[in-house]
Amino acid sequence: MQTLSRCLFLAALISLAVLSAAPAMAAERLKVVATFSILGDMVKNVGGDQVALTTLVGADGDAHVYKPTPADAKALAQADLVMVNGLGFEGWIDRLIKASGYKGPVIVASQGIAALKAEEEHAHEDKDHGHKEHGHKDHDHGKKDNDHDHDHAKKEEHHGQGHDHDHGEWDPHAWQNLANGRAYVANIARALAAADPVHADDYRRRAAAYDQKLAALDKGIRERLESVPADRRKVITSHDAFRYFGTAYGMEFLAPVGLSTESEPSAGEVAELIRQMKKENIRALFVENITDPRLIEQLAREAGATIGGTLYSDSLSGTDGPAATYLDMFRSNIGQIMKALTS
Repeated sequence: MQTLSRCLFLAALISLAVLSAAPAMAAERLKVVATFSILGDMVKNVGGDQVALTTLVGADGDAHVYKPTPADAKALAQADLVMVNGLGFEGWIDRLIKASGYKGPVIVASQGIAALKAEEEHAHEDKDHGHKEHGHKDHDHGKKDNDHDHDHAKKEEHHGQGHDHDHGEWDPHAWQNLANGRAYVANIARALAAADPVHADDYRRRAAAYDQKLAALDKGIRERLESVPADRRKVITSHDAFRYFGTAYGMEFLAPVGLSTESEPSAGEVAELIRQMKKENIRALFVENITDPRLIEQLAREAGATIGGTLYSDSLSGTDGPAATYLDMFRSNIGQIMKALTS
């Protein structure tokens, strides 16, 4: 009887130990904050169950005009890693980091990519929107900073010294080229592996599998566009977020609004774009999921064109939408574009 009681007592102790260890094991997941939904989806694909992810700007959210909340500051205060796009995209991130007291590594996902200069604007756009006034240096991270833990003094310079919506001299929308997206994923995998060496092989394995999917989609987009004559590959979108896409896939994207959705075009700029649309017979117009459609609707009316649908530029859709993931975003966008260009 004593033996049975002793065994039951030991079994109870083991059960208590397992139950008490479960929350501890859950707490051991790497706590990562990503600034916006596209970046968050990349982190999710690489991090898997080893990462507890918080995404600040969620589905259909506009990071250009985002206002951080106290909950965001709390998430940063508890984070092990903070992932940002860089290139001046998150003009609010430095003040949020300071307010939260976060002292850990800030991972710039765009590190090492070939950034496009913001001043390479389309002819119809105003050169005085402020894109040249404040030089951002995120593009130098790949050349100068081999580790990911940037001190906050440098980061204040890199992100524009507190200017929320002025992207400086670099176009931040680098994820719109899948080759750049693959570079993002490699940077994310290295950062996660460095922060959590125990699961480094898992991060590398998932990153490699994800990279294969991105490479295959990149190839597929190029093949689909081969059927479209070069002089027909012109598209109007709400704001200037697709120049990386255009450069990568041989298209020209025109927009009445500059790099930030907060910019406002003049009446002269809108009129010039309408004249260009009529002269060059540009029929493919799209609204974006993060912008007010009224300006594109005006262009469609005055140029006698039809809006082709919605493109996803700076944010994913909700889980029930057509662009719930980074891969789905490209599939949805190229599907809409091809339909408009070939109709």
